[in-house]
Amino acid sequence: MVYALQGAVRGSLSLILYILNTVFWCIPLYVLAAAKAAVPLKSWSRLCSRILNAIAENWIWVNNQNQRLLAGKTRWDVQGIETLERSEWYLVLANHQSWVDILVLQRIFHRKIPFLKFFIKKELLWFPFLGQAWWAMDFPFVKRYTKSYLQKKPHLKGKDLEITRKACKKFKKMPVSIMNFVEGTRFTNEKHLRQQSPYSHLLKPKAGGIAFVLGSMGEQIHRVLDVTIVYPDGVTSFWALLCGKIREIKVKVRSLPVSPEILGDYANDGHFRVRLQRWLNNIWAEKNRYIEEITTSSNGYF
Repeated sequence: MVYALQGAVRGSLSLILYILNTVFWCIPLYVLAAAKAAVPLKSWSRLCSRILNAIAENWIWVNNQNQRLLAGKTRWDVQGIETLERSEWYLVLANHQSWVDILVLQRIFHRKIPFLKFFIKKELLWFPFLGQAWWAMDFPFVKRYTKSYLQKKPHLKGKDLEITRKACKKFKKMPVSIMNFVEGTRFTNEKHLRQQSPYSHLLKPKAGGIAFVLGSMGEQIHRVLDVTIVYPDGVTSFWALLCGKIREIKVKVRSLPVSPEILGDYANDGHFRVRLQRWLNNIWAEKNRYIEEITTSSNGYF
């Protein structure tokens, strides 16, 4: 009872700090974003973008200190980030289980690679403070349509591709890390069963999004970072992180080359589509093996 109460108090204090930190940094971010939009000069735009990234990195730094202060009992086991550079472009691929994944990625890569930018569901544009901040920082917002919906409204087909191309054009201006959860959604047992996924701990990966990024920026992206996030005690929640209830977080990062094998015309070349999907499936099979090793050695916590 006492332990649960302590965790709730710790979580509440941590949540308040997250909110205050977000509001604090959003104010100068919004002002600078407005100034950037008001002056249509490329040099001014680049300068503002650099400052916006610095503001976001400061926001992450404070969040990380919040985690260390109030959730400091969590053991972090991170492998593979020793040789990364902030001056290079990266495509980051990761499995997705929880909102905590984003905080994990922001923490392990903070000031080791360029600021992470990822594709966001259009509905999250209206998420308080953060949605508007993501928009100000040129995060691409996408709208997912079902096949049946596109059949009714075929003019919407290819909209996400166009958004991806526009975003990649902006990303070419300065080093960036483009984040992609290639499963397309968070892992749940229900989704896993519905998909009949061949991977015991993962959903099926989708190659389309990364193909369009590589097609637009393949010549600039230095490496692909394959990130595997594992919670040995089981998939967790943001509240559990705030309360310091996550015993351990394991992260393995593999740095992969951008080889000719993964560059091509995904929209029109069927052979390339098969080749890229096979490359991604191999990564996912290796990722699944690693997760299986961790969960097997964790005495059945998963």
